[in-house]
Amino acid sequence: MAFTVLIPARLASTRLPDKPLADIAGLPMVVRVAQRASLSGANSVVVAADNERILAACAEHGVTAILTRTDHVSGSDRLAEASAILGLRDDEVVVNVQGDEPLMEPALVQAVAALLEQHPGVSMSTAAHPIDNEADFFNPNIVKVVLDAHGKAMYFSRAPIPFARDRNNGWPGLADHAGPSVPVAIPLRHVGIYAYRAGFLRQFPGLGSAPVETTEALEQLRVLWHGHQILVHIASVAPAPGVDTPEDLAKVRALFR
Repeated sequence: MAFTVLIPARLASTRLPDKPLADIAGLPMVVRVAQRASLSGANSVVVAADNERILAACAEHGVTAILTRTDHVSGSDRLAEASAILGLRDDEVVVNVQGDEPLMEPALVQAVAALLEQHPGVSMSTAAHPIDNEADFFNPNIVKVVLDAHGKAMYFSRAPIPFARDRNNGWPGLADHAGPSVPVAIPLRHVGIYAYRAGFLRQFPGLGSAPVETTEALEQLRVLWHGHQILVHIASVAPAPGVDTPEDLAKVRALFR
């Protein structure tokens, strides 16, 4: 299996200024992310940056980085440009590891890439894990995903799905059955890691936004809206936390200590 990890890194952040350069145990966060990703077995790990300061930090620590435009509206747009700069073939697998995930599990990166590699007709893959508590199920900041019989995403939503109409105020729980012979779908939390075929990644920015994407504020719904398929790897446990706020950064620093 051969794949490339691309890490989008944008210097501007409203909640945590200069986030990619935040120090974590003596190294910039983006370097920590690249180091973790390199343990996945990827052929190459490349940071797609929007600022020379990020390039300099990566160069100082032996991380490959390229400069991309500053006006991209999303990380996937930035990676589309990066894949073109790198000259990746249409059929090559690219894994998007967010630049604020310094504790990303390398095995998860590899699993998402392998899933796409094994299904040539699919455009994307991602990951999810079982939701084990009611509070997370009803939390709109936690994205849920429902799968079909073949492990492909049917829908992503901030709403509590699948909603158990006749049970526990809608919370399906993790029980195998609601009754003697009535199966209940286990609720799944979406994990924000994606693998793409490079050709589709470059095509993605040109796809029109979907109304449901705008409503839910979930970019991955554009893929389903346009008829493409997304395979979902089910992880047994939740991934380690990412960094969005100063409080998140403090927690991650404590874990590294």
